[in-house]
Amino acid sequence: MFRDMRRRKQLVSDNECREILKSEKRGVLSVIGDDGYPYGVPMNFYYDEEENTLYFHGAKQGHKIDAIKKCAKVCFTTWNHGSQKDGDWAFYLTSVIAMGEAELVDDVAVVCEKAHKIADKYYPSKEEIEAEWQKDGNRIQIIAVHIQHMTGKLVHEK
Repeated sequence: MFRDMRRRKQLVSDNECREILKSEKRGVLSVIGDDGYPYGVPMNFYYDEEENTLYFHGAKQGHKIDAIKKCAKVCFTTWNHGSQKDGDWAFYLTSVIAMGEAELVDDVAVVCEKAHKIADKYYPSKEEIEAEWQKDGNRIQIIAVHIQHMTGKLVHEK
């Protein structure tokens, strides 16, 4: 169902992919948008390793939500900051591509839990998280992406 990576020498382990998903803060969520055009949106995210699921938050309506309602198949791409080897100007970057099915989460308890997990990754304090939750918590849509296939690739940008 999913293609194997063509450049197998650059393939990284599932463990390394999971570490990148846990540590990186942003990526691009791509959906099948209007008239079949791809629609990619830069997103903050939280990865639940135990569930092998990515979580995103956003508004309850809009292009992304409409697209997911029409077709739940999505792709998420992120990458690390990379590193350099001594004497080499070019960076070595590792990217992760995760494909899966998106679910619009309706369960209020799950929305609260996952919104707080996302916020824990970005907000400087619990007080700020609670203030935002009290202000806008009822307007948040949580999107769960249940990963079905994931690959990681190490690239030398030279």
